[in-house]
Amino acid sequence: MVNVGIIGATGYTGEEAIKILLRHGQAKLTALTALPEECGPIGDIFPSLRKRIDLKVEPLELDRFVKKVDVALCCLPHKVSMSLIPKMLSAGLKVIDFSADYRLRDLATYEKYYCKHTDVENLAKAAFGLPELFRSKIVGKQLVANPGCYPTGSSLALAPLLAEGLIELDTIISNAVTGVSGAGRKATLAYHLPEMNENMFPYAPGGVHRHSPEINQICGDVAGKPVKVLFQPHVGPFDRGILSSVYARPTKPLTKEKLGELYSKFYGSEIFVRILNSPPTIKAIARSNFCDIFPTISVDGRAVIIFSAIDNLIKGASGQAIQNLNIICGLPESEGLL
Repeated sequence: MVNVGIIGATGYTGEEAIKILLRHGQAKLTALTALPEECGPIGDIFPSLRKRIDLKVEPLELDRFVKKVDVALCCLPHKVSMSLIPKMLSAGLKVIDFSADYRLRDLATYEKYYCKHTDVENLAKAAFGLPELFRSKIVGKQLVANPGCYPTGSSLALAPLLAEGLIELDTIISNAVTGVSGAGRKATLAYHLPEMNENMFPYAPGGVHRHSPEINQICGDVAGKPVKVLFQPHVGPFDRGILSSVYARPTKPLTKEKLGELYSKFYGSEIFVRILNSPPTIKAIARSNFCDIFPTISVDGRAVIIFSAIDNLIKGASGQAIQNLNIICGLPESEGLL
């Protein structure tokens, strides 16, 4: 049995990770931590967990925490994660980090979009945790950088085309809409019900969103050469999920049938990717670790259009983290997730 602790257990991703681990047959929750003002019985914080788990959320005391767990799920913001992770790694823990601190290999790029990096040594050792594309590099790793939600949906949509060199690499557009939970569990005026209900808006216009370099890094790794994706996020009036509409120019004539064959072959053995014959919907992937993808071609043949849908809190965060936990611990990859 693998003992698992969650640092930052009172956010949406912490809640989802708890729910998944409660149905995991080979992992056990042994520690939950958060800021002192957020602590208490987990059933009081998340009423849906009453009578399902009797752990209390406690302030983080790292010396005690490392003695209780084998794997830490670090559900913390950037900068905070890398202040704690070196000590956990030194204590022998395996760590799945939900922040951006270990996702971007290029130090200058990270510091441009986030802050000064203080753990460059472990940055070089971290695996990027998108199993469908980089599974072999995750196996056996002690530190895994869990991908962002938007990069997961956009990159899985593009990977088969990039791997075969079937699209231009500098004219790709990813237009994605997330549910309000993507903003986190906090009070913000823009996401207050009277503001958000029956509303929708773009943000971080022009490709400046922090997930842009992450999408480019993933796509470049798959293509084997630099890729530039213009990424534009939006937020819509629903709780959870991301629908990505991705557009690219083909390098040679393609048909809808050929695209279907390409995607089915590329993801044929993947448990959590479903290739569809019609556009995906948010409801179909809600509360699951699936990514639903529908590739098609424009009527004039000038553009490939790929639609993907994921749950931003599951495949975009906690579900993918448990998928990575299973891989680094040598457990069945789907344990707790189906």
